[in-house]
Amino acid sequence: MYAHMMHEMLHPETTELEEPQTMADRPKLRMLTIYLYTPNIIGYIRVLMNCVAFALCFSHKVLFVTLYFTSFVCDALDGWFARRYNQVSTFGAVLDMVTDRISTACLLVVLSQIYRPGLIFLSLLALDIASHWLQMYSTFLSGKSSHKDVRDSSNWLFKLYYGNRIFMAYCCVSCEVLYIILFLLARGQNDDIIDVLVTSGRQSLPLCFLVVLVVFGWTIKQTVNLIQLKTAADACVLYDINMKQKP
Repeated sequence: MYAHMMHEMLHPETTELEEPQTMADRPKLRMLTIYLYTPNIIGYIRVLMNCVAFALCFSHKVLFVTLYFTSFVCDALDGWFARRYNQVSTFGAVLDMVTDRISTACLLVVLSQIYRPGLIFLSLLALDIASHWLQMYSTFLSGKSSHKDVRDSSNWLFKLYYGNRIFMAYCCVSCEVLYIILFLLARGQNDDIIDVLVTSGRQSLPLCFLVVLVVFGWTIKQTVNLIQLKTAADACVLYDINMKQKP
């Protein structure tokens, strides 16, 4: 210790140069650690699987469905790892949501090219992105830590959806399974969506039951998206009112 003190007294400029370098290195280490969290690595794998899936979606349908649904299942897996190993991060949450929204959006675009009227799927895409973007922004304005914090909402369905993991999982899985079924049932381009579902349901009773089950969950999910869109828009307007009323 005495030698170290003498070194600082005799060479103060060396100490001043070394200290900033050490402080600069620390943030890099922390950033790299978060980027390499296990759930975030799973997120990168999900992105890669989706890229491969959509590159092969028209030439290898079964492989596409396998990769796409595996990526969807990993959405729950990365959340479990994040909670299990205390690796919850804002970056991971954003990566998770962006991956979900983009993968579903791409599938809706594909379906819009297969079925008529394609505007149905593009409208669903717009509703999904707009409702979630507004919900995230209103969460930021209200100072909440998560867009799933809807305890102050007066809508029972909205609170049930975000307050019950099993119910939310059922609705989300229903949407993805319905879109996958539609993709697999497509005979070519410009198919009529109602005709395809009715014909397939008549040919297979189990498929008919599955379609009814997932359509119910899909309907709830779209209803929640509409409620979320209106609730988040109201939150933004109330924020504007409060800001204008401030002296």
